Amino acid sequence: MAQLRIALAQSNPAVGDLAANTDRLVEWTRRAADRGAHLVVFTEMFLTGYPAEDLVLRTSFVEASISAIEEAARRLDEAGLGEIPVVAGYVDRANLAPRVGQPKGAPLDAAALLHRGRVVVKTAKHHLPNYGVFDEYRYFVRGDRLPIFRLHGVDVAIAVCEDLWQEGGPVAVAAEAGAGLLVVPNASPYEKEKDDVRLALVARRAREAGCALAYVNQVGGQDELVFDGDSLVVSASGELIARAARFSEELLVTDLELPEARYGGLGEFQVDAGDNSVITVERLEVSPRPLEPYEPEPPTLAEQLDDTAEIYSALVLAVRDYVAKNGFESVILGLSGGIDSALTATIASDALGPDRVHAVLMPSRYSSDHSLSDAQELVDRQGINAHTVPIADIVSGFEKEIELSGLAAENLQARVRGMLLMSLSNQHGHLVLTTGNKSELATGYSTLYGDSAGGFAPIKDVLKTLVWELSRWRNAQAGRSGEFLHPFAVPPIPENSIEKEPSAELRPDQRDTDSLPEYGVLDRLLGDYVERDMGSAELIAAGHDPALVARVIRLVDLAEYKRRQYPPGPKITPKNFGRDRRLPITNRWRETAG
Repeated sequence: MAQLRIALAQSNPAVGDLAANTDRLVEWTRRAADRGAHLVVFTEMFLTGYPAEDLVLRTSFVEASISAIEEAARRLDEAGLGEIPVVAGYVDRANLAPRVGQPKGAPLDAAALLHRGRVVVKTAKHHLPNYGVFDEYRYFVRGDRLPIFRLHGVDVAIAVCEDLWQEGGPVAVAAEAGAGLLVVPNASPYEKEKDDVRLALVARRAREAGCALAYVNQVGGQDELVFDGDSLVVSASGELIARAARFSEELLVTDLELPEARYGGLGEFQVDAGDNSVITVERLEVSPRPLEPYEPEPPTLAEQLDDTAEIYSALVLAVRDYVAKNGFESVILGLSGGIDSALTATIASDALGPDRVHAVLMPSRYSSDHSLSDAQELVDRQGINAHTVPIADIVSGFEKEIELSGLAAENLQARVRGMLLMSLSNQHGHLVLTTGNKSELATGYSTLYGDSAGGFAPIKDVLKTLVWELSRWRNAQAGRSGEFLHPFAVPPIPENSIEKEPSAELRPDQRDTDSLPEYGVLDRLLGDYVERDMGSAELIAAGHDPALVARVIRLVDLAEYKRRQYPPGPKITPKNFGRDRRLPITNRWRETAG
């Protein structure tokens, strides 16, 4: 057996910032070298950031990416780090003639091996995902090469992200080629409970490949996506050896005992990939001789989070990165005393610190006394900035000029609040956070250009029942601190905001249940209709009330035009509104039970 110390760079690149990402590659490689690593592996499309979306269709962007990977190799060598092999993701291009249906420029979701100042070998993702948030047939052509490089006597293969999730392809070829270690750069977005699925997948693929597997995943927020890290190293039998933390940057250094290379020949040969394709295996040599035996470091096994903690951590990271990466210094939101704005404010405080959070209390003629007192109590508990702007006279000013009644009059109040928040954003440069939850967004229980106005929607993918669960969980953490928790001495959310019956307070004695079913019932139905795509008959067969099914389907379907105009927000479920669920606004299809 041979020994090898690998370093997985679970880091947070910024899309499009090739210079900063290259700087980080050099910096993290130095850190890995200081810890005695023999191989460093960065994430999928690390130099460009992931997903780069239509940027990859620009010739200038792809050329910059290719130049950046070559520059990274030179800079590593100039910094005295050239002897350490580095695997890093970037965007390359295939040498293919243009044709209809092929992405412009034939981009590749590529990874390169850097060593001694040059790009030694390149590969590219073979399986292109085209489901959920992924649209990679639009952006890339598939790769058809599997590099295997001999490092200190061990044959190391490289595959990219989706190549693990699909049958056949590089994993099957790695097994046939006798690799001793498979390294996999990833940019795998978070959704709840994905960590269990991911570990089981990585273990299964390691057994199929017959070799140890090192899986390094991106971390950080990128628009609607959150990447949770959770990098893994497993043995050839699928046993977990090392695991990085969730939602934070980490250099995961792991010592492995691996079989020495079994094959002597170098060069290229072709293998049937088992998925109706052929992959070219390219063998090359970096350092053939095994290392002298050394004392291994104990492996790292990060403490795992429960489901509620991981969701909350994802929301905090999403807000933190959206604010930072888009150049904002502070956020502003309307604080009503209700649970949705209370949770949103708390997430923002944890993400940015209370001093960077601004709340505006905007009571109307229908606001209850407890709305103001609950909002003020949250301000006092958290120490966020707050300003009160009564809106009754502003609403009256509109009503003097135009005649409104019923729902239009109610929505005017919401639109006045939205206008005030956007005006303060315009004046002071705050990012406006909207406070609507997924249950409201699903059923259209929001006002266009009112409570839907803003730049980022932290709880957009959070059903109402989960809003309460997250709020109770966060209060139970009072006094604790950490990566995603501000050490509030008392529970940050007033108990009355959690316990009271929810209301938009746009008319006297209004309750959410005047317009919507009880949230426990509604959210179960929404989970089946929105996230599982059940039709009417399936919903009824699953035990949902037929009359309620018809009513909720109508509400959800009619609100599509509102959702298209809603701000982006972090995805935490298998199907969010935005990148995942895409239905036509102009649509005459209606679900029927029979």
